[in-house]
Amino acid sequence: MTGTTTQRLGIRTLGIATLILSMAAGLAGCGPAPRGSGINDPYEASNRQTHAFNKKADSVLFRAPSPDDTRPPVGPVGHAIGNVGNNLGLPSMVLNSLLQGRPEPAIKNTFRFIINSTLGLGGIFDPAGTRFSLPESTTDFGETLHVWGVGEGTYLELPIFGPSTERDALGKVVDLVIDPLNALDPDPRLVAKAFRLGARVETRKKYSATVDSVLHDSADSYAQSRLLYLQNRRFELNGEERNDAAAYDPYDDPALQ
Repeated sequence: MTGTTTQRLGIRTLGIATLILSMAAGLAGCGPAPRGSGINDPYEASNRQTHAFNKKADSVLFRAPSPDDTRPPVGPVGHAIGNVGNNLGLPSMVLNSLLQGRPEPAIKNTFRFIINSTLGLGGIFDPAGTRFSLPESTTDFGETLHVWGVGEGTYLELPIFGPSTERDALGKVVDLVIDPLNALDPDPRLVAKAFRLGARVETRKKYSATVDSVLHDSADSYAQSRLLYLQNRRFELNGEERNDAAAYDPYDDPALQ
């Protein structure tokens, strides 16, 4: 990395950090946002159009060619790619936990990242979870905004990303900007982003039966996916922390964050 590149990166990072700290200072005293309730969907007509596009894209990219297809959804290579991608997402989660004033999950995810990056050969394996009982503490900037007191806003269906809310949509944009992996040079950064995208794809494949049943077998897949997303997201933000498979949102973002 050249001196000029390092200087530009430092200025950019400082600017982003200043913006985030300013937001935190203005919102920290507000306390967590109240739990969302009901269905706030004034953009349902356009959301349904986006949902129809997402459904077609999902069918082309992921749906099994026939109901009799018994191939395993995720093979060894896909599993390894998913592990590496998930490991590379930990620095962003550490940052968000710190912004939320939650040092414990930040520390756990830091140790998880160090262990899996070394003993786990870059994250291919998961000794942190299997040998050291350090499951991933999942979080994002949407949760950070919730902790800062920002309400969930209206329901949105985003192209490719799927179900969301105004708060979570903003959170996705900020997560892209503040991702610590942005400090890498362009080539390694692209490789890291590719692995994280691969992790999303493998997660979609892993839960293919659940996603297919809602997206392609429901009488109203839009209403069903909207309900599942809001229920799951509200539980994540207001309920007890869960790290098991039951906490998985079948409509979690299938694309790069």
